[in-house]
Amino acid sequence: MALPMPARVSLGAGLGGLLLVVVNQLSAPLQDPALTRAGVLAALLAVGLMLVAVLWTRAVPEAAVRAPLQGQEGLELAADLPERVRQELGWGSQMLLTASPAAVVLVWWQGRVLLRRGLLVDTPFAPGPICNRALQRRQAISLVNLALYPGRDEFEALLPAGAAGRLVGPLLQPQRSHLGGGLGPEAQS
Repeated sequence: MALPMPARVSLGAGLGGLLLVVVNQLSAPLQDPALTRAGVLAALLAVGLMLVAVLWTRAVPEAAVRAPLQGQEGLELAADLPERVRQELGWGSQMLLTASPAAVVLVWWQGRVLLRRGLLVDTPFAPGPICNRALQRRQAISLVNLALYPGRDEFEALLPAGAAGRLVGPLLQPQRSHLGGGLGPEAQS
């Protein structure tokens, strides 16, 4: 197996550095402790570069293959939202869908769906055990292979078939500052 160019450069730099360290140590008129310490550190760095080259040949990542997903593209916003909130949700969901491999964005807030965007299906959403766990723990849950998780049926009818992973993250109310100050009234709704 031929080494890729970056691995060859790393290996060459490591071998050259190690050779220079050995030549420097042998040609020094006096072996004082500072020179010896510097030689040991330089040799370790050179060996590290050579190990990077070896690892580079073994860890060749493959590009992820996009799964073809079925569904109708759409946008559903709750009708009673203020215009400013509608614009913010629309803009944010568009950014998530275009800047990431996400296929669907769903915002569930206080018992109702505020936003559904992306590849939509006609099944209504109701949070299940995984969503409830994310809310209780107040942290995101990443589900890479949904077939391995109990409670996965809360997503199977909601998202297009073939979607590989899910990221469930809670939306939390803003907290007041522990310094006595608080957030502005517009952020505390």
